[in-house]
Amino acid sequence: MIRSKTRITDALFIKWPGSRVVLSLLADKWTIPVLHALGRGTKRTGELRRELHGVSQKMLTQTLRALEAHAMIAREVFPVVPPRVEYRLTPLGESLNEPLAELCDWVERHGAELERTVARQAAKSRRVTH
Repeated sequence: MIRSKTRITDALFIKWPGSRVVLSLLADKWTIPVLHALGRGTKRTGELRRELHGVSQKMLTQTLRALEAHAMIAREVFPVVPPRVEYRLTPLGESLNEPLAELCDWVERHGAELERTVARQAAKSRRVTH
């Protein structure tokens, strides 16, 4: 449920400027984990890959580029050999990371229950179709 001073409908939400952009960003599998990792501090690409188990270099690069293009993260290249690149949240990224941290806390508290519910529903569906 959206907490707001005014009541809104779901249809109105998607009309707000930027709402479709936010939904598109968050629909990406690696956006939330990258933002969450960078919420703990500036990281190099290798550090992010080690923290984000299962992310390929290609997907990490695509996610970082998308977040940088949307001003959620900043990329800093240091003029050394080999080049060193670091990523950090921008103020805009930090402001999005706050509600995402709450979402992560919710998942920690209720994720197992949600998984069990989905598994029960899937089992029911299999029984009905057989």
